[in-house]
Amino acid sequence: MGKEPLVLVEQRGYVQILTLNRPDAMNAFNMELSVALGEALDALDANPDARVGVITGAGRGFSAGMDLKAFVSGGGIAGMPNPPGRGFAGIAERSAAKPLIAAVERFALAGGLEVALSCDLIVASEGTRLGIPEVGVGLFAGAGALLRLPRQLPYSLAMEMALTAEPITAEAAHRHGMVNRVCPPGEAVNVAVELGERIARNAPMGVRASKLLIRNVLGVAEDDFWAFQQPALEEVFGSADAIEGASAFAERRDPNWEDR
Repeated sequence: MGKEPLVLVEQRGYVQILTLNRPDAMNAFNMELSVALGEALDALDANPDARVGVITGAGRGFSAGMDLKAFVSGGGIAGMPNPPGRGFAGIAERSAAKPLIAAVERFALAGGLEVALSCDLIVASEGTRLGIPEVGVGLFAGAGALLRLPRQLPYSLAMEMALTAEPITAEAAHRHGMVNRVCPPGEAVNVAVELGERIARNAPMGVRASKLLIRNVLGVAEDDFWAFQQPALEEVFGSADAIEGASAFAERRDPNWEDR
């Protein structure tokens, strides 16, 4: 028998589940897993039958972050699992055009949390630990957490997480808006799929454009926003699906999206 893939793929309707599959290493990212996740995201975007992706982890939890053994054996910074053009884990600097939901059980720590933050929504089970402990091992959270956490949490809480290396719980993250849903243990994937199914009922082009604009709008002044939005507006409002959606609404029927 051959080795299992490093990223397992399962399709549930229009939702595709990508499972990080290094359970013996707590899904720590080496270059091989990072390349595999990047390739899985490209395949998700290319698959017309997948409208939403869910990323989760096999085994004991979501991910413990970077594989520190591989980092040391690879010579430090030269051994970081950063595929060109995608960044850490194959997702930190370029994710997917389609919406991504992180389904987190038990822990997402260091680069594991940065992978979850690279997704658009987070579902986490009760008591899950979310943290960036890198300063405790001589590093810092260099895969996007120091950019994304202050946008999603109060400044003082993001700073405390970064400086103390102490995690917060899913419940605390939910109170502050970083986690979208908290669920019973073992149910993160199911709840994420339900959320993905709700997203998948909407027009794919409009969903992708909404994701693109929200992810990139911070720092855009209001006077500049309209020009910033214009290319997406012309593409989506000029699409066949725009006519189909308006027609379906007027005719009181479900729309038939063709993604064009």
